[in-house]
Amino acid sequence: MRQPPIIRTSLENSLATRSFIARPTDTGYAGVYVHWDGYPSHHVPLLLGAHQYRFDGDLDALCRHLIDEAPEGWSQLGTDLLDGAPEPLRAELVGSDEHPSRKHDNVHVITVGAAEPEPWTVTEKSHGGLDWGYVLHSHGIEVISLHAEDRGPLVAWATDPRARFSNGTYRWRPGHPVPATLPPRATGPSTSATAPAPTATPRTAPRR
Repeated sequence: MRQPPIIRTSLENSLATRSFIARPTDTGYAGVYVHWDGYPSHHVPLLLGAHQYRFDGDLDALCRHLIDEAPEGWSQLGTDLLDGAPEPLRAELVGSDEHPSRKHDNVHVITVGAAEPEPWTVTEKSHGGLDWGYVLHSHGIEVISLHAEDRGPLVAWATDPRARFSNGTYRWRPGHPVPATLPPRATGPSTSATAPAPTATPRTAPRR
């Protein structure tokens, strides 16, 4: 009988907010581990900015960079993902907190009987211990709150990266609006508008 894999990282006992970045598959998704700052308020603006500016709408190139070229995963996603963005937008998103993306150097799966540890591929069956998931679909980012749901709503790629995204665990529900507000307009009344409604995804029962 095949034993379940053992996940080994160099920071096993830290207080990190752990997440994954993945692309969709026929059965669900497959991707890589990200150790630090996994909240939507951190990851979603960076992913939107990367898609809109650094990768100029090329989702395949974005996936290759984040997933295929980093099979060991990431320690953190950094502000280099915003390269090419207009300076006023970058300044509003980043402020003085410039930090580069860093690949992880010690995330492996140890399978009983295997000759060597292998990089951890995160799937719908192997995301145990993670907090958030981000699946990069052709029409947007599916944000999954793993402590509450198996799937999540989609943030359209055209969404303003300056939108304020909630980090509430139980607010990211499949088939419900994205829990975010758009930034105030530069002119006119200083009011917030609801973020664009996501594309509907199949509803699943909350995880227990």
